[in-house]
Amino acid sequence: MRVVAVLAVVAALISSAAARDVSKDSAKDAAKQLQQDTTKPVSVDEVFRRFDLFGVWAADCHEPPSPDNPHLSITSPAAGVVLEKHDIGDDYEANQYSILSAERLSPTRLAVEVVFQPGSGREERQKLIFRIRDHTRRTMFNQPEGGAVRVKDGIALANHSRTPLLRKCE
Repeated sequence: MRVVAVLAVVAALISSAAARDVSKDSAKDAAKQLQQDTTKPVSVDEVFRRFDLFGVWAADCHEPPSPDNPHLSITSPAAGVVLEKHDIGDDYEANQYSILSAERLSPTRLAVEVVFQPGSGREERQKLIFRIRDHTRRTMFNQPEGGAVRVKDGIALANHSRTPLLRKCE
């Protein structure tokens, strides 16, 4: 009888250990899958979608576009393509941006690499960082490739003014 009891305890321990190994393997598999999902490259349009950036943005959605109230239209005309158009009023040429890459830095920070005025004689690559929270967006950093920083910590260095806080209109 004693041998049977010992065998029953050993069997229970083996069964318990096997269950723990299966659980460990399942946990390892889940962790590996999660790691693979986060290391896969994410397209620019998917990053913009995750930040809910598509649509129209303005400092005041009810007022017309102006240099103090730019209206930004963010679209994805094809998979992987993101374009921004900055309308600053009828008396000004719209600023166009083609987004080359986008990287989430934090839940509220997005780094992008863009081509400003693509296809024109003024074409220029730029790096920008946006702060996005509570349905608002502010440019925190801007630097053209090979050039001086234009915006740092949300301040336009040329005139020491804050960059506009844009709100999502639609």
